[in-house]
Amino acid sequence: MEFDKRTEEVVNSILNSYDGGKVIDGIDMSRQPDKKAIIDIVGKLLKILYPGYYSDRIYRQYSLKNNMAATIEDVIFNLNKHITLVCRYGHAFEDMSEEELRDKIAEITFEFLEKIPQIRETLETDIDAFYEGDPAAYSKAEILLSYPGLMAISIYRMAHELYLLGVPMMPRIMTEYGHSLTGVDIHPGAKIGKYFFIDHGTGIVIGETTVIGDHVKIYQGVTLGGLSTRGGQAMKGTKRHPTIGNNVTIYSGASILGGHTVIEDDVVIGGNVFITDSVRSGSRVLFSDLCDRNCVVSQK
Repeated sequence: MEFDKRTEEVVNSILNSYDGGKVIDGIDMSRQPDKKAIIDIVGKLLKILYPGYYSDRIYRQYSLKNNMAATIEDVIFNLNKHITLVCRYGHAFEDMSEEELRDKIAEITFEFLEKIPQIRETLETDIDAFYEGDPAAYSKAEILLSYPGLMAISIYRMAHELYLLGVPMMPRIMTEYGHSLTGVDIHPGAKIGKYFFIDHGTGIVIGETTVIGDHVKIYQGVTLGGLSTRGGQAMKGTKRHPTIGNNVTIYSGASILGGHTVIEDDVVIGGNVFITDSVRSGSRVLFSDLCDRNCVVSQK
């Protein structure tokens, strides 16, 4: 039958394409990072961060700590396992012996988990910023259970610590998972201070070398990005994204671009502006139809 013959030809053609040595040909599943398993670790880490909100409701209060202890041990085991898989993609691990690699990965695993109390303290400040900054929030519990901005920040803050520890790939998988859930794209390499408030959230992009101070509020559609990526890999390791000071508010649709662009403290950036130059402390920057450009309308 012609259909059966064509089926066999197509199957063989596709199978033969796996032998070309291309990056996308990798089919050694035992050595590949498991994206689904990493996302599962993220879910368990959220339970650890917020035990009263993400933990299973079947457990009574008195058994919560026992349940959390088991969850933490599970994360230690699986995190260690999956860091081992992603480290084959990191140049820093290439020359290590098996024993050295095993010890290094164990150290990374425990250093990360030891950061959890500090991450929780920082997230408490973020929740405070959400509650104080949004009159539509009726309670902090509502923020924890329903605000996409806090979800994105929570996943980012965990991924950032793994990024600082030199773990390849996994931090980006984590924040891209957060991106898919919330519409907020925060690179794990960005440095973000305390009391960070994302209002609404959808469409926000924060690039790898962005630096953000304390008490910063960002609205939907804001881009903190690079001026150009035409340099490709030659630009790796350079400061490509802006620096945002303390007590800055950036309204919806604003784009602030470039590694040399510094928005100093106490600045208000209006909606839909396009900024590639630094802005002095205390300024208000708006878009004016009269001058067809960004205008500093007042400054201290």
